[in-house]
Amino acid sequence: MSLALEVEAAFSAGGVLARTTEHFVPRSEQTEMALAVAGAIESGRALVVEASTGVGKTFAYLVPALLSGQRILVSTATKALQDQLFGRDLPRLVQAFRLPVQMALLKGRASYLCLHRMEMARQEMRLSEGVSAHSLARVEQWSQVTHTGDLAELPEFDERSLMIPLMTSTRDNCLGSQCPRFRDCHVILARRRAMAADVVVTNHHLFFADLAVRESGVAELLPSVGVVIFDEAHQLNDTGVQFLGFSLSTGQLLDFSRDMLAAGLQLARGLVDWQGVASATEQAARELRLCVGRQSPGSKLRWTDLAPEGLESTDWKRALEDVHRACDQAAAALDTVSEIAPDFVRLHERATQLIERIEAFLEPCVPGFVRWADVASQLQLVESPLDISEAVKSRMIGHSSEVTKSWIFTSATLGEDEKLSWFTHGCGLEDADLLRIGSPFDYGRQASLYVPGDFPKPVDPAHALHVAEHAAVWARQLGGRTMVLTTTLRALRTIGNALQEAFATSQDLQVLIQGSMPKRALIERFRQGHSQGGKACLLVASASFWEGIDVAGEALELLIIDKLPFPPPNDPLAMARSKMLESQGRSAFAHYFLPEAAVALKQGAGRLIRRESDQGVLVVCDSRLMTMGYGRRLLKALPAMQRLNSEQELMDRLASFTRTCTKDSQPT
Repeated sequence: MSLALEVEAAFSAGGVLARTTEHFVPRSEQTEMALAVAGAIESGRALVVEASTGVGKTFAYLVPALLSGQRILVSTATKALQDQLFGRDLPRLVQAFRLPVQMALLKGRASYLCLHRMEMARQEMRLSEGVSAHSLARVEQWSQVTHTGDLAELPEFDERSLMIPLMTSTRDNCLGSQCPRFRDCHVILARRRAMAADVVVTNHHLFFADLAVRESGVAELLPSVGVVIFDEAHQLNDTGVQFLGFSLSTGQLLDFSRDMLAAGLQLARGLVDWQGVASATEQAARELRLCVGRQSPGSKLRWTDLAPEGLESTDWKRALEDVHRACDQAAAALDTVSEIAPDFVRLHERATQLIERIEAFLEPCVPGFVRWADVASQLQLVESPLDISEAVKSRMIGHSSEVTKSWIFTSATLGEDEKLSWFTHGCGLEDADLLRIGSPFDYGRQASLYVPGDFPKPVDPAHALHVAEHAAVWARQLGGRTMVLTTTLRALRTIGNALQEAFATSQDLQVLIQGSMPKRALIERFRQGHSQGGKACLLVASASFWEGIDVAGEALELLIIDKLPFPPPNDPLAMARSKMLESQGRSAFAHYFLPEAAVALKQGAGRLIRRESDQGVLVVCDSRLMTMGYGRRLLKALPAMQRLNSEQELMDRLASFTRTCTKDSQPT
């Protein structure tokens, strides 16, 4: 039987999935995607699939890939989906089809416990501020029983935890085969499991990091893989440009200085003036940061000439040269003690790498790349390609291999035109097969759209407060169940603070703000709403909450977007891409800013309806959606929702949700 026939049978009403998978319902959209994936696998082609919310794309790509019998690599954008695939979806399908396959999960270094660094932290008793000996003891206790070393097993330590740097390694400080705990290294063991597995689940960050520096083990794995699948593929370009360029931060320099001082005093005290060498490196790093002066947090300074914009080129060059000189002195000192311990060999390599980066930033930017300075508490210098198209063509799709590969790229949002140009052009996939599949949801019945016409213009400082004022009224009418998505962190703070003040004395509604607790805990609290006897919730969020958040049912019935999500016009990457388009005689607004806004708006709106039974209202507090000519193009990117023409119609719709909720919650 051909793969296509096997797949069609699996998704039929009487097929394996219907018999073995709870809540499975045959959907023509899901079967269509699965058959397209099967065709790409049989022909060894690249396939790009935009599968709207509700299609069930995970099973649609996993089933044909598993039934093909080929070795599979699946890459996701988030650790959450990575864990879901490995812990739930894949085991379900392997059991349903009774397939004799081995599976492996492969994450980056920061996801695994480093036994050596944990022991070093205990020996030095050098705990960071805010880190307790009790927390370290908890990790040590867990280290005795874990088989994987995956920190996801310790939910109390999220990515913000101060424990993470103490108990994980980085590419910079890993000792490799010279490490005294190398045989027990969880990172190495994870790579070995991946090399022996039939199905490997990884993530985009790790994939591109390996494509750039061949450090994680994916490079060794890829030649033997027959099917490569990128889920959440809309993040590929942004992820790729982070790793296919290079960067240097004052944080790296300070970490190097601290590690050098600790190793020197512990392993070679008296042989080198470690305090002096480390102090020189640290001082040069701090002077480089001070050279930039005071900037708003998150500022990105364009760097098209000898120095970032607004900085005196002579002072900037001198500061960089001082860093170079300090690292050079550190390298020389480390070279004299390199035979004493492997720690010094690795530290010398780090010093050499830092020197190479500094020298690169002392030279003009590479053609086809863009350079900028990212300013926060630390300073990061970045040089990245404008997109990943060349890397995809030369290192992935066009790369010769003993195994003929099929490449599957899928997401709910990949563009706003039939050719999915936003995604395919940036990723060099113009020759790939394309498929767009609409959602099985009835948006005309389930969802409504309201665009207020009397709000201040988005550039008006009063706009954010106006959003907060109305969001408070609408959330009260609905009894919580509201999410506000903002386009900037400034708006997040303004709207969040105003709503917290508005509900400060409320006994019924709690305002949740991104950053107030770990993301996972924040989403879980919002999902619960008042179902656990607590307060109803109103969540204000930005950035990563625009996508990958799945809140089904009554917990979310009102989604408010503060304004159209155009890229910041002064962002260095946006400006460089705009300049490139204009040099080609194309409109930067029509070919870059508008498609970016359309995709982001579609992503954000996708948080509202997650199931066939969901209902809700999307409010976009930006009248340009209705008054500007380009608004039609943005509206076309959204699902076809019922239009609400006044605030009274909005209030009536929200009241109807409340009545339905009350009626449904009554005992029968």
